[in-house]
Amino acid sequence: MYINLLERRLPMPLKTPAEYIESIKALKRTVYLFGQKIDNTVDNPIIKPSLNAVAMTYALAQKEEYRDIMTATSHITGNVINRFTHIHQSIDDLVKKSKMGRLLGAKTGCCFQRCVGMDALNALSMTTYAIDQKYGTQYYQRFLKYLQYVQDNDLVCDGAMTDPKGDRSLPPHKQEDPDLYLHVVKETKDGIIVRGAKAHQTGALNSHEVIVMPTIAMRPEDRDWAVSFAVPADAEGIIYIYGRQSCDTRKLEKYSIDQGNALFGGHEALIVFDDVFVPWDRVFMYKEYDFAGHLVERFASYHRQSYACKVGVGDVLIGATQTIAEYNGIDKASHVKDKIIEMIHLNETLYCGCIACATEGKREEPGTYMVNTLLANVHKQNITRFPYEIARLAQDIAGGALVTLPSADDLNHPEAGKWIKKYFKAKSDIPTEHRIRILRLIENITMGTAAVGYLTESMHGAGSPQAQRIMIARESNVKEKQKTAQRLAQVISSDE
Repeated sequence: MYINLLERRLPMPLKTPAEYIESIKALKRTVYLFGQKIDNTVDNPIIKPSLNAVAMTYALAQKEEYRDIMTATSHITGNVINRFTHIHQSIDDLVKKSKMGRLLGAKTGCCFQRCVGMDALNALSMTTYAIDQKYGTQYYQRFLKYLQYVQDNDLVCDGAMTDPKGDRSLPPHKQEDPDLYLHVVKETKDGIIVRGAKAHQTGALNSHEVIVMPTIAMRPEDRDWAVSFAVPADAEGIIYIYGRQSCDTRKLEKYSIDQGNALFGGHEALIVFDDVFVPWDRVFMYKEYDFAGHLVERFASYHRQSYACKVGVGDVLIGATQTIAEYNGIDKASHVKDKIIEMIHLNETLYCGCIACATEGKREEPGTYMVNTLLANVHKQNITRFPYEIARLAQDIAGGALVTLPSADDLNHPEAGKWIKKYFKAKSDIPTEHRIRILRLIENITMGTAAVGYLTESMHGAGSPQAQRIMIARESNVKEKQKTAQRLAQVISSDE
């Protein structure tokens, strides 16, 4: 039925990039950056590149050549929607999610910030249904109503899972300060009031909605902390404190060349919930502590698949490294060729992982398709390692000029500039400025603002490396592997 609806080209609830930016501009939020309260985040030069990266998710959805990857058919309305608001309905959807991540990573060279919300929506589709099955609640219907609102308005959702955690050796209910895990402080006939914070929130200031989830599995004593809900990004009581990044103030400088990637970037923020009211129709878990782990594990597996984005950024870094090798006249050297081949090998191995966990996924209740948990965790474990080696090889080939280049102000100075153009030139047919621009791009991805998304996020995003190893151990069924070996060695019978 939906195919026929598509052929009739129903109106699509897809925002244009300009409409998206205007919708973010309309939000009235409390934001702090560099000790100043910021009223206009859209035009702030520090924040704007990250806004541009999210806008790319809207721009590509408007293009016919990317429509198959960037859009999907809503299982609720049958309308064409942005894939970032879609609930996966097939293996094909899971595969296209990985392809979308790689595409956008390559188009922006940074984190484009919509994956966390998409993964939160998909995890909630299963967890709300499961809670209803056990307790007879109405969370799933609430969720579907909310999901349609997100789809119909083509909204960006910030998936807020990571609590500050305080003393990591203590559960939420034993923390000296109970606010170090977000929790319910009051219940009213109209809803709940929550207090706490969510840290490391990717794209927080570029989101329309904030979807809150618990960060760990809970026990009965932690029931007040077992809560999931959604609120508008400018809800009363929400405060944003923008996070610093390496080289971030370069975005304030006169010339774009020193930024490496002047058009796009990512951002993180601390979101404070200072007694925020949440109406009941936006509450998706309320004290069902036994389902906190259910939600965390499903979200984590989806989000570990989402690191296909690093493959796209890897594509950019490989392209920049090949280019600087040619500019420097070393591209024919066998060791340089071999290092670039190794970069490609590692990058494509990462792609194998995100595609594998998608193709090995399966249908769960209530019809949502879930990635293969083991392979998603293996993929993310590789993500914690391979981008660092790819970055190391890029820096190896780029050479020391990567970190010793004079500034763009010096390059454009009437006296100093002539010496820079003379002594930082490599191949005679390549302008010195082109060489500098490529070096700055490599610097940006491996050490600058984009390194947050390419390296540190690769390590800590979607959980620490140890979290993935725990899941790998849990899902790998070593006992069955033992039996397979024991049968072949005739230690046990073939019937066992």
